[in-house]
Amino acid sequence: MRAAQALVAFSILLILGVPLAVRSGSSRRQAPGGARTLIVVTPHVQQIRVEFAEAFDRWHRREYGEPVRIDYRQPGGTSEIVRQLQAQFNAAIRAGRISPDGSCDPGTIGYDVMLGGGSYDHTRLKRGDGVRAVPPGSAEAITVAMSVPAGFSQEQLDRWYGANRIGAARLYDPDQYWLGTALSSFGIVYNRELVERMGLPEPRQFGDLTRPEYAGWVALCDPRQSGSITTTFDSILNNFGWERGWRLLREMTANTRYFTNSSTKPPIDVSLGEAAAGLAIDFYGRGQAQSVLAPGQQPGQGRVGYVDPKGTVFIDPDPVSIIRGGPHPELARRFVRFCLTEEAQAVWQFPARDRPESADNPTGPDGQPMGPMHNELRRMPVRRVMYEKYLDHFVDKVDPFAIASPVQSRGWRSSIGIMMGAFAIDSAKEQRQAWRALTRARQDPDFDPDVLAQMERLFYAFPPCRDAEGRTLEFTEQNYRAIRGAWRDPDLKERAAIQYSIFFRANYRRVVELARRTDTG
Repeated sequence: MRAAQALVAFSILLILGVPLAVRSGSSRRQAPGGARTLIVVTPHVQQIRVEFAEAFDRWHRREYGEPVRIDYRQPGGTSEIVRQLQAQFNAAIRAGRISPDGSCDPGTIGYDVMLGGGSYDHTRLKRGDGVRAVPPGSAEAITVAMSVPAGFSQEQLDRWYGANRIGAARLYDPDQYWLGTALSSFGIVYNRELVERMGLPEPRQFGDLTRPEYAGWVALCDPRQSGSITTTFDSILNNFGWERGWRLLREMTANTRYFTNSSTKPPIDVSLGEAAAGLAIDFYGRGQAQSVLAPGQQPGQGRVGYVDPKGTVFIDPDPVSIIRGGPHPELARRFVRFCLTEEAQAVWQFPARDRPESADNPTGPDGQPMGPMHNELRRMPVRRVMYEKYLDHFVDKVDPFAIASPVQSRGWRSSIGIMMGAFAIDSAKEQRQAWRALTRARQDPDFDPDVLAQMERLFYAFPPCRDAEGRTLEFTEQNYRAIRGAWRDPDLKERAAIQYSIFFRANYRRVVELARRTDTG
């Protein structure tokens, strides 16, 4: 018993101490040879980290005459990074190290910049979401932004970005709390060999993954664990509308093989033949496609394919934010400026310089070919000039400005985790059984049409919901804002999620029961 208690106590101390340890250790650490060190927290994969560290050092040596090192920190995905930042800021406020107006000394927070993730999470940094603590000697809690404006002139922003728009998204925050460095799309990754074996055409639209032939062969990520997949589902809802969008998501999730908490897993499993298709961020899909190319094969020829559904794909900037109270604010600003140079933008899409295909890479200010040294990152640059001047040199000759959906967000994102969690993930077994029963009934010309209609109503139905005043409302587009208001109370939201799951399971079981009763009748 004492050993168990000691272990619990140690675990609590470890959890509480991590943010402070990261902060204090980060601010003291220096690079070998006295090189300046930039501390970057990021969800990016190793290939991106390595290429940008080397490229930033080369640029900084040329521009400022001194080497620089990037100390990367990876506590987890974007959501985990935001939670750790929230913990650091709340601890600093309670310790009196951040004043109510947000002023604080360099090194108060352990990171200089956050690189990567979506605009949604970087906007959370700007708003100070989850930062609310009481400073010493005060009775009032305060909230401060976790990032600070980059402070570039509008003339400079116009040179980098032109119009601040791609499809329905901005390229940078107008107040410069975050600036896009690359672009991310959210599309379909698929196994060409499996899809051909199933007798299906290669998927081109999100609706293709709702075909009953895909039952048990679709790999999806849990939107409650992944901000990127939530963005994908939100884009589907925005583009297809409330009724059709939810129907499409219901059918796509019914075809799942599994739900994972890692957005990198579906592309890997698709390449291994564990799934025929899935949803993925573009660079995960394209990167996995490249990793399994046979010798001599070119991108687009291997067993793994990736497609952005034209006109319905959401293009989101992949930003960088300067963290408030970071150890090296001026170095952080230099890094942001570097990320928007043509040579840094070329790192995202040019062929690697150690490959024969790089022989025609355009040269940069140092007279050397631009592009990554060893790893083809296959990301889309954020600057329009890259597509105007260099598209023919890209590994992926895709212009995101031409394929981005112009449909604005309808404000339904907060419904995705709770509803999909209830109708697909927490009731996955029942949903898949009901989907198979419904598919068989639809394919049977002798099946009772009245019973089939009842099965379909049950399968696609949504539970009754309550607003903040306790009134019962239908889950409709018109009632959504009122229902969302009740979810802001964590206790009400948790109880609602349980009730929704019970509702969906009961409906799915009823669908199966009706199918069996009709079959035996």
